Amino acid sequence: MTRRPLPPVIKPPAPAAGAQAEPAVARYGLLALGFRPFFLVAGGWAALSLIAWLAVLFGLLAPPRYLAGTHWHAHEMLFGYTAAVIAGFLLTAARNWSGLPTAAGGRLAALVALWLAARLAPWLGAPAWLIGALDIAFFPALALSLRRALWQGPNPVNRLFLVVFGGFTLASLLVNLDGMGVLPGLAARGQRLMLDLVIVLMLVVGGRVMPFFTRAAIPGAAPVSRPWLDKLVFGAVLTMLALHLALPASPLAGRLAGVAALAAGVLLLARLAGWHDRRAWGLPMLAVLYLGFLWLAAGLILDGIAAFRLLPPSIALHAITAGAIGTLTLGMMARVTLGHTGRAMHASRLTLLAFALVTAAALLRSIAVWLAPGLYTGWMLAAGTCWIGAFALFTAVYAPMLIAPRVDGKPG
Repeated sequence: MTRRPLPPVIKPPAPAAGAQAEPAVARYGLLALGFRPFFLVAGGWAALSLIAWLAVLFGLLAPPRYLAGTHWHAHEMLFGYTAAVIAGFLLTAARNWSGLPTAAGGRLAALVALWLAARLAPWLGAPAWLIGALDIAFFPALALSLRRALWQGPNPVNRLFLVVFGGFTLASLLVNLDGMGVLPGLAARGQRLMLDLVIVLMLVVGGRVMPFFTRAAIPGAAPVSRPWLDKLVFGAVLTMLALHLALPASPLAGRLAGVAALAAGVLLLARLAGWHDRRAWGLPMLAVLYLGFLWLAAGLILDGIAAFRLLPPSIALHAITAGAIGTLTLGMMARVTLGHTGRAMHASRLTLLAFALVTAAALLRSIAVWLAPGLYTGWMLAAGTCWIGAFALFTAVYAPMLIAPRVDGKPG
């Protein structure tokens, strides 16, 4: 019998000189890049925390003692859900902007574990000082993990994100000093600071991605960015932020903040008009982002009106949170997940349903409550159910993509 020769051993090509080898963790999916675990826990927590909040409201569940009542709900929407989306987005975007690596593998797992510990500690009866320490530590840890990519990257403007992280940390400190009983009465101020800083972040990211996404998705589109208009928008929002932080108890400061919010909302509409192409509304993955910014403009205008006591402040608050933050974060998580797992930028039917549900949740919690306050309890339950459905759908549809490696075999 003739022995067949063994096939030759094919060795992989050696990396080019100076090239960095991809970390081995990139083969395994979930901990390869920041958006994967953080979007997964964000989607799950958006649904679970709302289930818990509705159960508390209807007397089915005892609330945690730490930041009880509406403060706990506001905290988990801002410092829980929204913080996780911000972490996942920036850990991914900063690598693209700078070409430098961001946290992966064990370092990424540690960041997620810190975020998760802060969410669970109040329900496990942990001492107040430990709950506060875990929560306050998250943003400094995230900033430290992003420091190199944001500080040493080619665009020095990215360093401003580190300043925003400092503001997030201050907001967390104010809330948790109240929660720990050290300085009672600061939670509302810290939550408003966090919300205003999230608005600033949405405006910064929107100015970067919306013209680019519009040009990329629509042949012949020519979105216009006007630097002078951008400066006016940011000036109005930063003025509003400073007034909210400095003099929250002053009626005059409140009205001045309302004027700044009104101005910011109107200016944002003008900014959106420059980016807009009517064909965007035929592309759901782009339309949802435009809808989110329309919610933000409407929320700022309503916030200005509420400052003059012409409508309940909670209407404006939920137009910004459930409307703008809910819509924009859901749309960005879906878009980033598809793009960074090597898939086509196509919204499935379940994704479209999730977009519709988050829009319904915002409408029910803000406009419906405003127009028919006598049905408040029903609107609350309906809005909460729509919100839970939207993020449960996101988690069910996108979790397999977030866990598995990229379909095109590329790292990330």
